[in-house]
Amino acid sequence: MKKIVFALAMIVIASCSKEQHDLVVKTNVKGLKKGTVYLKKVQDTVLVTVDSVVVNGNSQFELYSPLESPEMFFLYLNKNTSENERIPFFADKGVTEIHTTVKDFALDAKINGSEQQKTLENYQQMIGRLNDQNLDLIKASFEARKENDQTKIDSIDKLSLNLIKRRYLFTVNFAINNKNSEVAPYLALSEIYNAKVNLLDTINNSLTDKVKASKYGVELQKFIDKIKEAE
Repeated sequence: MKKIVFALAMIVIASCSKEQHDLVVKTNVKGLKKGTVYLKKVQDTVLVTVDSVVVNGNSQFELYSPLESPEMFFLYLNKNTSENERIPFFADKGVTEIHTTVKDFALDAKINGSEQQKTLENYQQMIGRLNDQNLDLIKASFEARKENDQTKIDSIDKLSLNLIKRRYLFTVNFAINNKNSEVAPYLALSEIYNAKVNLLDTINNSLTDKVKASKYGVELQKFIDKIKEAE
């Protein structure tokens, strides 16, 4: 009986002594033999490194960070060359898993983590269609200017302006429909920061109290206040 009690006590001590982390990023970079991987985030408008791992033979590793509320992080790979690639992801407390390859570090990334990440990926998938249309218009505009066809140039410019408006309105509607997610104020700050203040206000006023108190919720309120003070 004493042995059992002792064994249980040792398990409890071991679990208590193990360091706890707000955010654990479990990473597997297939094909990575050597290099340095950095976990970064934006702090006071500056991109800072919160953790890093020097890889030497083992492509599976973990990175850690304190985390008060859900926010964007970036996984950077430096392969001891001039090339630098990054994987952006929206993290919440707990574990985020990232699987990718050394060949296409950013493009091959598969992220399994927070609900915010799922919401962000949903937005990116839908906004990607508008971005593809924009690329088509850029190509058409280039050809029209090359041909010096002013009628076609004017028509394409009009289509481009309408597409920008659609992109802004889509982002506003998406944010409002996801008012209970920290992704909503993040999109306002990162995607349509130069929109009319009434659009930003519309998003801000729709946010739940929890999201308003989050990092990006607080930043959005400050950003709007700053715009109104300058008017």
